[in-house]
Amino acid sequence: MSPVPSLLLIEDDDAIRTALELSLTRQGHRVATAATGEDGLKLLREQRPDLIVLDVMLPGIDGFEVCRRIRRTDQLPIILLTARSDDIDVVVGLESGADDYVVKPIQGRVLDARIRAVLRRGERESTDAASFGSLVIDRAAMTVTKNGEDLQLTPTELRLLLELSRRPGQALSRQQLLRLVWEHDYLGDSRLVDACVQRLRAKVEDVPSSPTLIRTVRGVGYRLDTPQ
Repeated sequence: MSPVPSLLLIEDDDAIRTALELSLTRQGHRVATAATGEDGLKLLREQRPDLIVLDVMLPGIDGFEVCRRIRRTDQLPIILLTARSDDIDVVVGLESGADDYVVKPIQGRVLDARIRAVLRRGERESTDAASFGSLVIDRAAMTVTKNGEDLQLTPTELRLLLELSRRPGQALSRQQLLRLVWEHDYLGDSRLVDACVQRLRAKVEDVPSSPTLIRTVRGVGYRLDTPQ
């Protein structure tokens, strides 16, 4: 990440886009903007932002589809902006690959706090590597390999795996994980955790539908097991 975080803001509402751009610039970010999903994807090809702030309701291709297209080739952090907190919007957005979401209207300083929390998830750690069967987590290099091949994880997926791997065999509640990974101090949205676990399993498990590494602890949350 560059010393001054660079953001790509994709928002079709002129007033909201201008207000957020001004506020985030004042908070110390470099902000590029686009009013449509197509223009946002074009800017993404031309630049390399540290994070994308993406509105759900866009003309042309919507934010969900933009998110899916980005995830096919890139693991950049994505925060969705949605005007509604309806279950279907949230679930579809998270399953599309978003790292977090915020409901509009939102103050710029609140969005800034969410952005900085996401960016911190990619910071390096000075800890040894850990192995879980064919899965090797190098905390210092912030890399994960499976059977010797690098896995492409988003910063949020990586941070979730790091937190679980610090306590192998120990069940962590969804609220604990929300605090450790997302830095949500309030009674947050557990769907963030469930969706991220689902995406992470698709990358680290041999058979994601029958996980042997990231196990569900019914009524509690999740734990990371060492394969026998």
